Amino acid sequence: MAYCPVDFQRHELAISINSPLKEYIKCRSVELVPVNYPGQLFDDDYLSKVPGLYPDRLADFSKKPLRALLGQWRSIWLSVEIPSDCPGGKYPIEITAAVNDPQVKRKVSSRQTFTLEVIPLQLPPQTLTFTNWFHPDCLADYYNCEMLSDKHWELIENFLLNAVKHGINLLLTPLFTLPLDTGVGLERPTCQLVKVIRRNGKYSFDFTLLDKWFKLARKCGIKEFEMSHFFTQWGAEFTPKIVADADGTEKRIFGWDVRADSAEYAEFLDAFLPALTSYLKANDMQDKVYFHCSDEPYKKHLKNYCYAAKLQNKYLEGFRIMDAMSDVEFYKLGFVTHPIPIEAALDDFIKAGVPELWTYYCCGPADIYPNRFITMPSARNRVLGTLLYYYNIKGFLHWGFNFYYAQYSTHLINPYCITDGDGAFPGGDPFIVYPGKDGIPEDSLRHEVFFEAFQDQRALQLLEKYVPRQKIMKMLDKFAEGGKMRMDKYPRGEEKILSIRKKINNILKDIAK
Repeated sequence: MAYCPVDFQRHELAISINSPLKEYIKCRSVELVPVNYPGQLFDDDYLSKVPGLYPDRLADFSKKPLRALLGQWRSIWLSVEIPSDCPGGKYPIEITAAVNDPQVKRKVSSRQTFTLEVIPLQLPPQTLTFTNWFHPDCLADYYNCEMLSDKHWELIENFLLNAVKHGINLLLTPLFTLPLDTGVGLERPTCQLVKVIRRNGKYSFDFTLLDKWFKLARKCGIKEFEMSHFFTQWGAEFTPKIVADADGTEKRIFGWDVRADSAEYAEFLDAFLPALTSYLKANDMQDKVYFHCSDEPYKKHLKNYCYAAKLQNKYLEGFRIMDAMSDVEFYKLGFVTHPIPIEAALDDFIKAGVPELWTYYCCGPADIYPNRFITMPSARNRVLGTLLYYYNIKGFLHWGFNFYYAQYSTHLINPYCITDGDGAFPGGDPFIVYPGKDGIPEDSLRHEVFFEAFQDQRALQLLEKYVPRQKIMKMLDKFAEGGKMRMDKYPRGEEKILSIRKKINNILKDIAK
């Protein structure tokens, strides 16, 4: 619901809702956030291409007054969580906005009624495997608490509950400090779930904290886990940061100063990987985990990646191995079972016959393809769900659930003021939730719209129970640019995106009669 006062300067608004579904309705204000760096590559499908304030953060205005400012259009976001046993039918939702200020003598209010129709069919469970990389070190840093302290575990749980509620079911797990977006020679704060003990050159391992992580994540609803990368980003040339109790002294034993092909690291993996895989098998987790080698390798890194993959994979037979990569040659060499190409490279992996397709986007593509930058319209975010169905995608990855550091992890930033990694990524790319003051994450408009995309995918899967898939795909083609749905030729604009879901709902409604 949008509002814009025309005859008063600045007043608080009181919002009231009257509906049979009132107890299931959540109402939040859409707050503006700064985008200093909107990117440098654009097409015509952007809200704007210049720095400015953009709508994104969803705030609970029960704790803070809702302001109406003269001449400014603002909005509130209503979410209706329909219970599974809700009878089908039409339900009115009446929204009243009134000036809540004793200094305004005449009554000023506006009332709008929206009719929500419930179709008496259940969406099927989410089949998409979705990981949005979770950065626990950012939580400890932002909230200024000790890593893996009771307070930190509480924060982890709060943020995991939010992640699961929005469809995340695969969790990046910091066996060792994540070797992601860390400048060469720099370190992220130590966040390591495996205790490493080295005595007289021999290794042993304590998985107590890893146990705690798995139990908490499962309690929150996480289904599967991805082990953190065993080699550094940008070429698999070095080792991740690993801290050990080395003969009674805690110290870092691996990092940027130790090459990936060092004898010391090979010796470490020779000890660690058999211990880890035995632990996972003993806990019946072999089919619930994925392993990583190195993030986003390019063709020039092929030699390094091959060495690293051979070193780790000799212990990972029967386990799934995944990496974000966009050169199909890596997959053809057989080092990864689940390659994750960026949207723009997806067709190459389809041609290569990858059996279970995944895809991802991050700070790119910035033009032509779907993405979810703050400066993009919501339709460009939501269309991904339809494309996931059309391509029969099994998994999706994004790197930034809560990355609150500047690029290369040089320093902590305030995500309420800096949304672009301190000028490194298009606004909104590093995170999709804001760190609320009470330790509860605040959602973003992008977060909610992205979850709606998953519901579109599930609605299409439900439709497929009654209508042949080929017929559904032909229906979707009619909405696409050029008459055929593609990752780079999809329906543009709010009207078309909503028309797709309306078409699906109308068919399902007729089926439900």
